[in-house]
Amino acid sequence: MDYTHQTALVPCGQDKYMSKNELLLHLKTYNLYYEGQNLQLRHREEEDEFIVEGLLNISWGLRRPIRLQMQDDHERIRPPPSSSSWHSGCNLGAQGTTLKPLTTPTVQISEVDVPAESSETPSPTDSRGLKPVQEDTPQLMRTRSDVGVRRRGNVRTSSDQRRIRRHRFSINGHYYNHKTSVFTPAYGSVTNVRINSTMTTPQVLKLLLNKFKIENSAEEFALYVVHTSGEKQKLKNSDYPLIARILQGPCEQVSKVFLMEKDQVEEVTYDVAQYIKFEMPVLKSFIQKLQEEEDREVEKLTRKYTVLRLMIRQRLEEIAETPETI
Repeated sequence: MDYTHQTALVPCGQDKYMSKNELLLHLKTYNLYYEGQNLQLRHREEEDEFIVEGLLNISWGLRRPIRLQMQDDHERIRPPPSSSSWHSGCNLGAQGTTLKPLTTPTVQISEVDVPAESSETPSPTDSRGLKPVQEDTPQLMRTRSDVGVRRRGNVRTSSDQRRIRRHRFSINGHYYNHKTSVFTPAYGSVTNVRINSTMTTPQVLKLLLNKFKIENSAEEFALYVVHTSGEKQKLKNSDYPLIARILQGPCEQVSKVFLMEKDQVEEVTYDVAQYIKFEMPVLKSFIQKLQEEEDREVEKLTRKYTVLRLMIRQRLEEIAETPETI
């Protein structure tokens, strides 16, 4: 990428601008940190507008469950098998083909192509003739149930699988049916969205919710920049999350972008964050020191204004005693 000297201004918030050259320096540092990874960012100019684009990592920080849409255009989604789970994975190859699991799961399949008048009864364990081995996924906190397998007589082509994958994404590699459409993502688990530097916070929120087909309104959520020090800075509606990420630096051990409920999280300023991790006795000693300092300042101001009051009264008395002159 060409990081040449630039003098134009780039918006980074409401009534906030920075030079293109300064932004390019931050961008260069960002890309050097992620060298060889897909998190590197690209920039271009379109109609004299400087645009940065790429993937933005967003961590889940929700406390309440979210609701997922069940179907896309009334079409059922069949999760293909993965190497970690027969029924809960979503592992597609680069060309849309399903990756074969490492071990064959234990299932019992009954005949499906039987005449209508057949007297054969299905297995009592499952009306569809399946008895999958169920397991929980360690990456996701679910609300109640596991994902079951739906057997289909027809097999989707590679193009169909690619189209479905583009149309509906998964969280932690999983699709959800009606049993797990309400769940809480594991706190701190990371997802990403492809955005550009012209997209504001509400636009990024809507894009993220639409990616996972989340039914909740974007008005319920907000994006926060959370530092390891405990500082929490809420991104305003006029902010550009990708620009904010670049300015914060690439290292996510220092700061991360979190998706959180708007009414559940309060901002924590830098000054307050400095004291969050101290023990209670230390904090009490801080309060005592501040109280002593406040008392000294109050005493100093009291003495100052007492002297001024005496001087004013003395002057008024002198004026009263002086005879009037014509």
